[in-house]
Amino acid sequence: MDFKDYYKVLGVERTASDDEVRKAYRKLARKYHPDVSKEADAELKMRDINEANDVLRDKEKRAAYDALADRVARGGSPEGDFRPPPGWDEGFEFHRGPASGPADHAEFSDFFSSLFGAAERRSATRQNRRARGEDHHAAIEISLEDALNGAEREITLRGIETGADGQPELKTRTLSVKIPPGMHPGQYIRLAKQGMPGHGGEPAGDLYLEVRIAPHPRYRIEGRDLYMTLPVTPSEAALGAQVEVPTPTGGTVELTVPAKARNGLKLRLKGRGLGGKPPGDLYLLLEIVLPPADSDAARQAYEQLAAASTAFNPRRHLGAR
Repeated sequence: MDFKDYYKVLGVERTASDDEVRKAYRKLARKYHPDVSKEADAELKMRDINEANDVLRDKEKRAAYDALADRVARGGSPEGDFRPPPGWDEGFEFHRGPASGPADHAEFSDFFSSLFGAAERRSATRQNRRARGEDHHAAIEISLEDALNGAEREITLRGIETGADGQPELKTRTLSVKIPPGMHPGQYIRLAKQGMPGHGGEPAGDLYLEVRIAPHPRYRIEGRDLYMTLPVTPSEAALGAQVEVPTPTGGTVELTVPAKARNGLKLRLKGRGLGGKPPGDLYLLLEIVLPPADSDAARQAYEQLAAASTAFNPRRHLGAR
């Protein structure tokens, strides 16, 4: 088997702080968790990520692992032929903490088992496996209306749990989730004690749901702001008008279209976007829509407009008639 570079797995330097390791783990966990990722090898990657986090977040394990890595580098172990030397972990006592991962909920790789399998069992026996359950991450997609108004939804998640025989197995569960009003993309909903179960009477971990908002047929989301294309007639754009505009939370508001408005002009309705402190705004992009010349009256109106606007040439800047 190959020697695993756990720093490379998490994408951090060997000098990385505990906080840098934690942030790297959370970022990768959100990307490769089986409930989120569609990549074929997501479960294997998640296993390696959990193992790397388990080792690098534990001071004793990390010190032992670093010492072994230095020893391997000096010895030049052939690729695919790594075996931990006898007594490599002498002088180290491995403790399990709340950040620990692989021993609780996923099968080890051969590499991890060869290093820490026996130590994990010894430590678990000494501590009677007292450990808080690990936090889990997943994603939830909601509608824009749910994000603005709040809602209660049922979600189905797949995850690895420890069975009665102590072996990991894939299970499906359904949870009821309360979505508070004012959510925006990237926020998290925390479900207390819905993560992995604890050991030795310790509490379960938490489940963090990353909020994603489904595409909307009318509104586009940018941060906390919403954008909508607002069609107006040529006369409304040229002369100015009061028009009704639908709002994301329901109902309509009256908007003033200024005279001489151009196509693409951006108007703002303050505080009509997604919630927050401060809340976002609703931006309206004007789109001038021409009435069809499908009747004698409409054609006559266009002819009168052409006769009254003989000096107007929209192609003048092109040097053409």
